[in-house]
Amino acid sequence: MIERLRILVIGSGGREHALARTLSHSPSVDIVHVCPGNGGTALSSSTSDDDSAVLNFDIPVDDFTSLVSHAKKHGINLVVPGPEAPLVAGICSYFQAVGIRCFGPSRAAARMEGSKAHAKEFMQRHGIPTASFRNLADYEEARRYLDGVGHQVVIKADGLAAGKGVMIPKSRDEAQKALKAIMLDRQFGTAGDEVVIEEFLEGEELSVLTFSDGYTIKSLPPAQDHKRIFDGDTGPNTGGMGCYAPTKVASMELMAEINRTILQPTIDCMRREGTPFVGLLFTGLMVTKSGPKVIEYNVRFGDPEIQTLLPLLSKDTDLARVMLACTEHWLDGVELKVEPKFSATVVASAEGYPGSYVKHRPMRFDPVPKDTYIFHAGTELDKNKKLVTVGGRVIAATATAASLEEAVAKAYRGIKTVHFEGMHYRTDIAHRALKATTTTTTANTKPTSPSSPAPPSSPGRPNENKNTPLTYASAGVSISSGNALIQRIKPLIASTSRPGSPHTTIGGFGGSFDLNSANLSLPPLAPTLIAAIDGVGTKLKIAFAMGKHDTVGIDLVAMNVNDLVVQGAEPVLFLDAFTTSKLDVEVAAEFVAGVARGCREAGCALVGGETAEMPGLLVGGEYDVIGAAVGVVDTRGWSASSPTPPPWSRATCSWRWPAAGATPTASAWCARSSRASGSPTSTRPPGIPAPASASACSRPRASTCAAC
Repeated sequence: MIERLRILVIGSGGREHALARTLSHSPSVDIVHVCPGNGGTALSSSTSDDDSAVLNFDIPVDDFTSLVSHAKKHGINLVVPGPEAPLVAGICSYFQAVGIRCFGPSRAAARMEGSKAHAKEFMQRHGIPTASFRNLADYEEARRYLDGVGHQVVIKADGLAAGKGVMIPKSRDEAQKALKAIMLDRQFGTAGDEVVIEEFLEGEELSVLTFSDGYTIKSLPPAQDHKRIFDGDTGPNTGGMGCYAPTKVASMELMAEINRTILQPTIDCMRREGTPFVGLLFTGLMVTKSGPKVIEYNVRFGDPEIQTLLPLLSKDTDLARVMLACTEHWLDGVELKVEPKFSATVVASAEGYPGSYVKHRPMRFDPVPKDTYIFHAGTELDKNKKLVTVGGRVIAATATAASLEEAVAKAYRGIKTVHFEGMHYRTDIAHRALKATTTTTTANTKPTSPSSPAPPSSPGRPNENKNTPLTYASAGVSISSGNALIQRIKPLIASTSRPGSPHTTIGGFGGSFDLNSANLSLPPLAPTLIAAIDGVGTKLKIAFAMGKHDTVGIDLVAMNVNDLVVQGAEPVLFLDAFTTSKLDVEVAAEFVAGVARGCREAGCALVGGETAEMPGLLVGGEYDVIGAAVGVVDTRGWSASSPTPPPWSRATCSWRWPAAGATPTASAWCARSSRASGSPTSTRPPGIPAPASASACSRPRASTCAAC
């Protein structure tokens, strides 16, 4: 039997009205409580649908104790916090402590929005594309940094600032004034104790809202918000004056790239850091000439993005069940489908907004057109049960249609059914998309899953050629990056030349080694080839965390050649394979430099290698490596099971203990050899402790033959 849900939505904005309305229509929901709610959630007749299953309760969003008591008293079994402030303050833990599920991240995970500096450092650690930046907590240091910057910047207050803590100065003088306003004049209070100064990015903005259970992700269609108060994207920033979805700039290939390089790596890396993300991750992106980059993370539904997106959900998509699946970690078991339509939202604000604004203006409504929704934000019922304005962003109209042009036109017809003195709204919502379109764009006729590859004619991809050829680039593989890497590592390969392989090159299908010219000092016809193959295991995690990639290259060689040396073989050839989600030439070149150094120490030639990009198999800039080595040995009268080493090894090698310890194979051989000779057995020489620090753990294992 499907569990019946009694839901508590926390908040009082347009976002919460849209959530309450959609959840109240869920077949698995009995009732929706909203604390404190607004005029729209209090008065169902103010919308085009019957929201009688929605009830308001006057409890502030920051009174966690009273909210929990209310939930227990009324049998609430799923809580949906709307605003960012209670999430960043850790509201979910209060409900979870009394056994009530909460759709939202933990306090630790919510730092992705609560601290922009923290989020930028997270992206830097995990190779998630974002603008170059500096985090600065000292005003004088920040001022000096601005003086030395040679490009346009964006200045962001680190903490929560109601969506207004971002400054985009046009000149150096404006930048200094913005910095002073944030850090000295305390325009945003303690949110400005630290600032992020980052590179200004040019391109198209996207908002992607993604459900996550900590493992699986399912995204709603990409949307585009309009932050500035006036037409033409002018005037000060607001919480959002309008929105449309899906965006035309977000092709199927682009969304696949965003999922592969940004969204899934973000969720995976948060989980690996011990802060799994459960809830709704709202990622603000800029689509630049060099690809999509993260502007910011938010840990809640966007406003007005969610008012725009919820009307696109298919009739058989149960939002409450999607949220429940996130809290219980079975999101992969539910479907999130959207109708093949466009949606547009127009927000009306109060006189004076985003500055000091006028309140308590009476409101009047005309009948609302079909497929149009009125979502209340800054409204309430006065003592006479009449609607009045109380907020800066007062109300919004959302409409859906088969074309973006018609959706926008219907949204404007909807907002004109609302009347109050001093009402202001932009008249150019979706202007960039409409300006770029010369013909009417229509949507598909079949619901699609936004988290799965959409058909070529999906919304936002008009007149797409269905016979577009499949290429490496469309699969996320960069041939140009591969060629650039080859040029970088050619001299490294050449540096490993040795007798028998004097002309080590790159680019062929295999490497050769001439035993006759190898100067091996072995009897004629005696040499036997011995091969080994190995990786470096979880030590790669340390390389990722430290951003140091050469030592694992040395390690890879050592792991293989040590396996040869303990069998009495002289290493002569080495090959490696480097597999990554997306090729970073700098990282790959650093790794190969380590391999080349290891080969020089071991006296073997690096005769070949493979570099492969596997988008979707590996994430977040991570990679895996494998190596193979070939050696020669005079095996007359000796077998691999012999308790003593063969003549070449015993005559020429003296074992050297590396700082991080010998390989398991080397340790085993040493123990076996010591037993045979009567020498004491030791797996670690006295006085050499196990490594305890990350730097010690990253220290490369020595090639046993480096002391030969």
